[in-house]
Amino acid sequence: MRILVTGAGGFVGHHLVEYLKDQGHWVRGVDIKKTEFRATAADEFAILDLRNPDNCYRALRWGKFDRVYHLAADMGGIGYITSHHAEIMRNNLLIDINMLDEAVEAKVGRFLFTSSACTYREDMQDIPDAPPLKEDSVYPALPEAAYGWEKLTIERLCKHYSEDYGIETRISRFHNVYGPYETWDGGREKAPGALSRKIARAKLRGEHEIEVWGDGLQRRSFVYIDDVVRGLVTLMESDYSGAVNIGQDRTVSINELAEMLSKIAEWPVNLKHVEGAQGVRGRNSDNTLAREVLKGWRPDTPLEEGLRITYNWIEEQVKQSESAYATR
Repeated sequence: MRILVTGAGGFVGHHLVEYLKDQGHWVRGVDIKKTEFRATAADEFAILDLRNPDNCYRALRWGKFDRVYHLAADMGGIGYITSHHAEIMRNNLLIDINMLDEAVEAKVGRFLFTSSACTYREDMQDIPDAPPLKEDSVYPALPEAAYGWEKLTIERLCKHYSEDYGIETRISRFHNVYGPYETWDGGREKAPGALSRKIARAKLRGEHEIEVWGDGLQRRSFVYIDDVVRGLVTLMESDYSGAVNIGQDRTVSINELAEMLSKIAEWPVNLKHVEGAQGVRGRNSDNTLAREVLKGWRPDTPLEEGLRITYNWIEEQVKQSESAYATR
């Protein structure tokens, strides 16, 4: 098939392009930036700012696309999404509406929108051991931050575009994706990347203390990138048009996550709890619907194994970064 992946320069998009190429598809990647850590596998890669509708037209030109995986978004970890509300909501509304409009005009085969667990009600996630989140529990709406409001808005828009204009849409809700080639520094990183960086730097410098935002008792489920990519492709080829959780259904606290990474690094650290963005107190994915509609898919990478691969990659990045800084 001919496939367009927006956000192809980002973490999930980069892995998705490689997976689609391995399946034998022709892939065009589009992003506002190039891939950061290694070259893209896409047949074509265009640097385009999708906030501009003309660039969305350019992304979809030169023939009909069978599939569009729309991953492009202004996003980051909890520290970023809770401190850039207007910017995130404006940028993502422009990107998503422009791409939906152009996809309708281009008569694409199917359009997959990547949403987020931030769409779920905050008052259902106010204790660490909050119940797993089912897809139909987003209403009455009370999403997390402007990022969650924007994602839920576009989920609704996908439904109405499908009804009114006939475009086939699919919707995934990500739950804390992690893995090698993820963002690990700079302010947009998520918990696995941030903690891996802190531990790797402490190890390299001979230190035994790292900072953790909040009390560290907040709980999350983390899903490995390979499982996410398989889930996206399975969802795209399914007959289900509603939102589906793409996540793991096992939670750990942030303190436990740090301890696991410390063990992988073979470097003991003490946790210094400091003020910082924490998000909701507890979030877990209910995978009941995913098991029903995504036949043959489940997130089968154990957290310990996925974290080992991720930490080892980030430790190598930290070593290279520290070495480069020391020679300046």
